[in-house]
Amino acid sequence: MTEFDAAAAAVQAALDAGARYADARVMHLRYESMSARNGAIEELTQDESLGLGVRALVGSGWGFHAVPELSDAAARAAGRRAAEVAAASARVAGPPITLAPAEPVVASWASDCAVDPLGVPLSDKGDLLVRATGAARGQGADLAEGLYQIWDTRKWFVSSEGHRIDQHIRECGGGISATSIGEHETQRRSWPSYRGQYGTTGWELVESLDLTAHAARIADESRALLTAPECPAGETDLILGDEQLALQIHESVGHAIELDRILGWEAAFAGTSWLDLAQLGSLRYGSELMNVTIDPTIPGALGSFGFDDEGSPAVKRDAVREGRWVGVLAGRDSAAVAGLGYGGSVRADGWARLPMVRMTNVGLEPGPHTLDEIIAATDDGVLMDVNRSWSIDDRRLNFQFGCEIAWEVRNGRRGRMLRNPTYTGIGPLFWRSMDMLSSEIVPWGTPNCGKGQPGQIGHTGHPAAPARFRGVRVGVRA
Repeated sequence: MTEFDAAAAAVQAALDAGARYADARVMHLRYESMSARNGAIEELTQDESLGLGVRALVGSGWGFHAVPELSDAAARAAGRRAAEVAAASARVAGPPITLAPAEPVVASWASDCAVDPLGVPLSDKGDLLVRATGAARGQGADLAEGLYQIWDTRKWFVSSEGHRIDQHIRECGGGISATSIGEHETQRRSWPSYRGQYGTTGWELVESLDLTAHAARIADESRALLTAPECPAGETDLILGDEQLALQIHESVGHAIELDRILGWEAAFAGTSWLDLAQLGSLRYGSELMNVTIDPTIPGALGSFGFDDEGSPAVKRDAVREGRWVGVLAGRDSAAVAGLGYGGSVRADGWARLPMVRMTNVGLEPGPHTLDEIIAATDDGVLMDVNRSWSIDDRRLNFQFGCEIAWEVRNGRRGRMLRNPTYTGIGPLFWRSMDMLSSEIVPWGTPNCGKGQPGQIGHTGHPAAPARFRGVRVGVRA
């Protein structure tokens, strides 16, 4: 059978078994990663899988079943089983679920890719990691590590409403780090971030990172941090670099605007949200500089795609406009419950997992300033960059983050380096204090967003730029 034939057979079997709606996804997944340490290759991983997952809706209950083969018998059995699970779920659930309207789509989509990552010889990719980690080690780092990851995903989607969509999504990225060990503590510097940089694009992204060229600098900075003064405690103006601000968006905006959390559907493992749906359109989330979009159409960003796993086309929407909360990440079922007319943010990390609401590219639109202008306008503050640790409560409200590095800002100039910088705040109060935002947007990719039970790993993007926040508590009080 072709992939479309298998998906169509599963959908028809679910309908024949009593489902009023069904959809099926065939996915062919290929993954490759390599890591190096101190100038030597440490590990190579290569995985591949193919299978089919089918959803069925009966009354108020969803059912899901997956199989690792595409025969007609297996596909039809999966469809029937999904309908049986849905019927059983409906007996203990509430009123029938409706779905937000969607036009049936017949389409094909592929991400841009100049250099196929899986087509690059392993020797070339390994040589890159060996050179970069060797350079950091040679510059004095006690531990130098490097990593790349590649995902090659093909999807075939069919629904009982007439969708028939295939997609080819290629993602990759990587990074390096240098760790120095002192008598009393350990310091790490990373490039381009603590987990690297990732996008929905080809190997040209990894080449653009120029890992070896930054190896000596991060080694020097990791050693300098061992003797740098501690970040002082108190309230001050905080300037965040774009990488750290991307994580701030991810944790205190992206997760908070997931509609399944807001409705209380995602309350067990990952928590809910502090947001109240009754305030959509009126709540003051941040300052007027805060414009956050949900945009899976950004070329090359890690949260980009042509269609989500319900067949909804990628569309740019506002989440926060001039500081006011105006949009959510939703699926067709959660959108209907909330009285909204859009979904578009449902994905699964594989054929054996039930699709759920996930972030796409959730990020800031550019501001009117530059980082140099922000520093020049700051009399007394701290500039922090590159995430080191994160902690946020299960309602995505109270948070504390640590960064790898910071600098004093005095009288409009960047001063001495500071070690172990941290800051803390409450989401809406923090975002309302943002008074300067750079135009220098970087579409950071997060390849390790966890959610759900059983757990799923999502790939998300977060356009961000340096910004200033007034009166933020930084450092650790004795």
